[in-house]
Amino acid sequence: MKLQGKSAIVTGAASGIGKAIADLLAREGAAVAIADLNLEAAQKAAADIEAAGGRAIAVAMDVTNEDAVNSATDEVAKAFGGIDILVSNAGIQIVNPIQNYAFSDWKKMQAIHVDGAFLTTKAALKYMYQDKRGGTVIYMGSVHSHEASPLKSAYVAAKHALLGLARVLAKEGAEYNVRSHVICPGFVRTPLVDKQIPEQAKELGISEEEVIRRVMLGGTVDGVFTTVDDVAQTALFLCAFPSAALTGQSFIVSHGWYMQ
Repeated sequence: MKLQGKSAIVTGAASGIGKAIADLLAREGAAVAIADLNLEAAQKAAADIEAAGGRAIAVAMDVTNEDAVNSATDEVAKAFGGIDILVSNAGIQIVNPIQNYAFSDWKKMQAIHVDGAFLTTKAALKYMYQDKRGGTVIYMGSVHSHEASPLKSAYVAAKHALLGLARVLAKEGAEYNVRSHVICPGFVRTPLVDKQIPEQAKELGISEEEVIRRVMLGGTVDGVFTTVDDVAQTALFLCAFPSAALTGQSFIVSHGWYMQ
């Protein structure tokens, strides 16, 4: 029970990577808030944790809406007596070449990935900074926080931005015992990635099998997708780490797809 007595908010936690992280943090003793745009799915995810003997609540959260973020964060802090961990995980993907990329889609991507990270951080710091309680903030980056791929201009730009935000928070938050990290997964076989396979096949003029073999797994050392558990275990390690020795860093979890 590495996180006994801790409380956490995980955004986009009703499914995929976020759910895996929330489940693992709860198994290690944390009280977890499942924050998601889909409240019904969040309630089910929270119920699953409770059924397994953990403690969880569900909160509706649109990470692009400041009032919604602040309200949900206050609700969690009231329920759990504060906030020790924030995992900013909510995200989407829209692929298109730059010349065809709709500005509205660009703005939507930045709003969810970058604005959402900023707003949830600001809301959580209200409680982490109080009496220098401290805490851990984890941003869900990507190998695309360090690398680029065709068709992903908005996503790559947003994931690069998270590195900057984490580094500033590491410096500003240090005196309040707040640490920050960016987890950078490779391709994880979630609905978000499954949706990309036919989209990329169409844009690149190759088969879906080739997208998986060449684009998604071609750069790995073992031809294996990164798993949600790979990412969740990394999040747990960072949440439980005992000092600020690793603050402001990014951690690449990609089966060798990208090496730093």
